[in-house]
This record gives sequence, structure tokens and C-alpha cells, in this order.
Amino acid sequence: MIPYGYQSISDADIDAVVQVLQSKFLTQGPKVEEFERAVSEQVGALHGVAVNSATSALHMACLALGLGPSDWLWTSPNSFVASANCALYCGASVDFVDVDPLTYNLCSKALASKLEKAKARGCLPKVVVPVHFAGQSCDMAAIGSLAKHYGFSVVEDASHAIGARWQGLQVGACRHSDITVFSFHPVKIITTAEGGLLTTNSAQIAERLVALRAHGVIKETSRLERQDEGAWYYEQQSLGFNYRMTDMQAALGVSQVTRLEQFVKRRHYLAARYEEGLKGLPLTLPWQHPDGYSAFHLYVVQLADGACLQRRELFDAMRQAGVLVHVHYIPIHLQPYYQRLGFTQGDFPNAETYYERAISLPLYAGLSDTDQNFVITEVRRLLQ
Repeated sequence: MIPYGYQSISDADIDAVVQVLQSKFLTQGPKVEEFERAVSEQVGALHGVAVNSATSALHMACLALGLGPSDWLWTSPNSFVASANCALYCGASVDFVDVDPLTYNLCSKALASKLEKAKARGCLPKVVVPVHFAGQSCDMAAIGSLAKHYGFSVVEDASHAIGARWQGLQVGACRHSDITVFSFHPVKIITTAEGGLLTTNSAQIAERLVALRAHGVIKETSRLERQDEGAWYYEQQSLGFNYRMTDMQAALGVSQVTRLEQFVKRRHYLAARYEEGLKGLPLTLPWQHPDGYSAFHLYVVQLADGACLQRRELFDAMRQAGVLVHVHYIPIHLQPYYQRLGFTQGDFPNAETYYERAISLPLYAGLSDTDQNFVITEVRRLLQ
């Protein structure tokens, strides 16, 4: 079986985790801070805060920015449900902005139009979450400019995009956003098994995030409301959560970061081989914006009109052949839960059209040329 995504674990990764297992710290030890420094330095941000998942990171980002009841969060319908659920966790409301038909990312032009209408109605969003789908950055310069004009905060959902760039700037540098969120699930570019991390250039936001991931508990003497207690003393100053990352996970992350560039280069190599090998088929291949450099988390193709197979037929045939293709994503507004909130078919036509035709082919750093050749051969056999 050839999966659509898979982790790449080296002997060095294993040794790094074993060293932690043999140390004094398994959870709240020095590796977490080392991992935070490694990622924030890699992407060019001032602060990094590691957590147990990107879902937790999105929730914390919303809370740190003050999102709450009576507020709105806008995001892309073409994402995993976590990109929208984070607003509901805070008691806020959710809306979506349709995607660009070329990049499948939140469309900055559609966002500008929707903001203008929302301003006239007095219901602007407090937070916008652009999702860097498949590893390609949204147009963050345009979105950042709109944020300044309309006064909303920006959280980049870069779960797919560590190692990507926009206009020469690393995704995660937060030049055009308040916070960036990364995921380190095993199918992502690098992994900590499960885990996430937030980057920001605001010391105040970073301080809030650190408290939120540990029950809202403060131990630093300078920040305590009562400073005349003993060395054991701590204070819960806000309502937080147990969203911490373990030292074992962080050690794996520190080791993986050293191979980030290698992983992304390999994904680009494989993407180029797909582009060459799938030429002439009734498929729309991924388009890359000239201002960006994708991390290529996914390689998504769309069946063109007139193809000899429907998407379901191609999906089933590929899986029958041992190629575990996937579909990313079912538009969030079409999920039963969100339809009960009032969203309906037809609300975001670009996302819906994309979904009806999309299929994700295997793409991961450990995918061999031989296995990729088999994938290409099977697609060609079925569609020619």
C-alpha cells in the first residue's frame, strides 16, 4: 500500500527521543524551549510557543486575541474543520470566504468584497484565519493590508506550510499576521507525532499563549499578584488548558527541523515528476503562484470535464490498486453540523466545485521514485 502521506523518521530522530527517555524530564523539560527556538529562528519570528496539537494552537490563538461571544471569525471553507471550530470554542460566530479557483486558498479579492459589505452592515470580523492549503501561502501581503484597513486580527493556519515562503519571506515570520499556527501531525512536513506551535512577534501575545497552554497558571515571580509567598507558590490568573507539548515530542521536533529544507526539496522534486508524468491527461494539476514557494504538503489534482471516470470511480480504482489516494477537503460549510448553523449548498461555489473534482495523490519525503512511478502509471492507465 502506498499512503497519501507518511512520516520520515531517522536514526537520529530515534536517538533524540531515547535521550529524553533516559533523562530527568519527560514532559516540561528543556527540549520544549529548544524546539520553540528552533522553529521561531527557522521562520524568522521572535517568539514560538509549542503545544500538543494545531487544533489547540488555533483555540489558543483565538483566545489570546480576545475572540469571544458577539465576535466573528472568517476562514476558508476549504480546510479541515479545526480552522472554523476554534471560533465556536470561544463562543464566537463563524463565516467563510470563498477560495481562489487557481490556488484553492482563501481569495483576497473575495475577502475585500465581503469586508466592504460587512463594514456597511456593521459586522466586521474580529479574526480572519487564512489557510495555506497544500503548503502554498495565501496572498498574505493583500490580507495583511486589509487587516490594517479594517482593523481585524490575522491568524495564519500554516498547518500545511512550514518551509513555505511568500514573496521571499518564510511562512511563520508574521510580517502580515498576528499569529501563525503550525501542525506536526505525522503526515505533515515535519512531525512531533502529535503537536503544534504558534509563532508571533508580540511578546504580550506570547505571554498569554504560554499561560493558556498550562491552565492559566503563572509561576514567574515578577508576574505574581502576591510576591511574598514561598518558592512553591503559583497563581492561576486566567482560565487555561492542558495544551502542553512533552519533551519527547519536542526532541523529535528538534531533530526533524534540521531536515526541513531537505524534506521540502524532495517534495518539490516529486511534484515536478508528477507534473511531467501526468501531462496530457484530463486533469487540472496544481498551479503555483509566482510570488510563493510551496511546502507541497499535498499534491491535489482535479478531474477535468469529459474525463472517462468520475472522481469516485478513480478514487476506488486507485485504492483497489493499493494507492491510498485521499480527498482534501470536504468544504466545512457542507458538514451537517455547519449546515445546522445555517450554511447551505451553493454558499461558496468555488470551494464546492473544487471539492467535487479533487483527489490527493501520494506525496511525502519518503516516497520512492519507484512507488511514484507506479502511482503515475495507474493514473494514466485509468484515465487514458
